[in-house]
Amino acid sequence: MGIFSRLFNVGKAEAHAAIDKLEDPIKMTEQGIRDLKKDLDKSLQALAEVKALAIRSKRELNEQKSMGQNYEQKAILLLQKAEKGDLDVAEAERLATEALARKEEAIANAARAQEEVNRFDQNISQLDANVKKLKSTISRYENELRTLKARARVSSATQKINKQLSGIDSSGTVSMLEKMKDKVAQQEAMAEAYGEISVENKSLDDEIDATLNETNVKASNALEELKAKMKNKE
Repeated sequence: MGIFSRLFNVGKAEAHAAIDKLEDPIKMTEQGIRDLKKDLDKSLQALAEVKALAIRSKRELNEQKSMGQNYEQKAILLLQKAEKGDLDVAEAERLATEALARKEEAIANAARAQEEVNRFDQNISQLDANVKKLKSTISRYENELRTLKARARVSSATQKINKQLSGIDSSGTVSMLEKMKDKVAQQEAMAEAYGEISVENKSLDDEIDATLNETNVKASNALEELKAKMKNKE
């Protein structure tokens, strides 16, 4: 086996090994990306749900704060009516006390809503960080997958080229070229031989005609030269 054949076989073996090594990572990366995208969908859904809860808690917080202020304002108005004599003092104080009790209840509800808002904000922050991390990981895996697929294509092309080159019989090709050279040289020699034979086979009449034609050409040229000289003398 020649050195080139050995090199081609080594290259082919390396290409096969490269393909074998790349197949599993590609499948694993594709599966990993699919799993991460599922996790991303779940995280986005959880993020949306927590944000919805946070919105409701903030709305309730604002409502309870407003309600507490309203009850306090009502208690003030009841006491003012009693001071003006428009309402019995005992009744005004009873109603004002009830209004203030509702105010305290609203304040307690607002405090609870505030705690929920704080907790939901923390959850949102954590989920948002997870979503960003998942997106970054998916992007990195997709880039790695593109690289792996490109390497696989290159390895496959290298394998095909090496396979084709390894099938070339250099010694047989050289032998075929030498035979072609001999054949062409023989054809050229045969053509030259036939040319010589055609010249040798000319008849006597052919030689006479050829000589006469040559003489006539020379006489015609001499005549033309003489005419030119006479014309110049005139």
